[in-house]
Amino acid sequence: MRRKLRTFLFIIFAKVLTFYFTFMYIDTHSHLYEEEFREDRRETVERAREAQVGCIVLPDIDSASRSRMLELEAQYPKMMFPLVGLHPTSVHDNYKEELAAIEKQLGIHSYYGIGECGIDLYWDKTYYKEQIKAFEHQLWLAKDMNFPVIIHSRDSLEVIFDILKKHPYVRGILHCFPGNAEDARLACDLGFLLGIGGVVTFKKSLMAETVKEIGIEHIVLETDCPYLAPVPYRGKRNESSYIPLIAQKIAEITGEEIKKIEKITSQNAMNLFNLHCEKVTR
Repeated sequence: MRRKLRTFLFIIFAKVLTFYFTFMYIDTHSHLYEEEFREDRRETVERAREAQVGCIVLPDIDSASRSRMLELEAQYPKMMFPLVGLHPTSVHDNYKEELAAIEKQLGIHSYYGIGECGIDLYWDKTYYKEQIKAFEHQLWLAKDMNFPVIIHSRDSLEVIFDILKKHPYVRGILHCFPGNAEDARLACDLGFLLGIGGVVTFKKSLMAETVKEIGIEHIVLETDCPYLAPVPYRGKRNESSYIPLIAQKIAEITGEEIKKIEKITSQNAMNLFNLHCEKVTR
């Protein structure tokens, strides 16, 4: 009887240890390869490790920044996971050449998804039609490659939804999710996760109410660094080590334990991108 009890307790202890050491935070949207980190990139990565951020997804911008992204992946191959895509604010007259470059990249390098793609009607509407064409082209690529997508939807969520309804087999993340609870439910029905970042910590942000209503089962964590740093760093350069601050805020909003936020959001990200992350011991 005692032997059975010891065996049972050992199994429980082993499961607890496995849980404790397996999960870590995942930043599903980081531009750590950008010039803002040129002087202290290595130190920034180390701070992320210290904050238990074990995986960092690197959305692409365009051909001008792609080499920096791939260099960062080469330095940290078990931590950095690149995507390939064309950001909507990089859609100009040469967008067809940029899309051709993406297709070429898919044949010569391993990526984990398509993006950052989408539509941005905040900065400039000059290339609105071209943005739609570039976005849909990348959705077709995602379908052909069986890849997830990261979607940028600034001031364009309704248009994005209309397009996604025509591509029902594509899955991914609505980055920096801008919508209300009704929008969130529609996004989830379309098979998408909600990217929640520093905005949720802002005092006047409506995102807290959306997260409270939708819950944590359909969200992932992101920074979008170097942009949109959470409180108390709002207005300063953002970085991946701030992910726990976002998780803590979500825990406060939902009433869930922060460990559960970590587990569910990380599992969502690993499942979506098929990640095999470097474990971060504590």
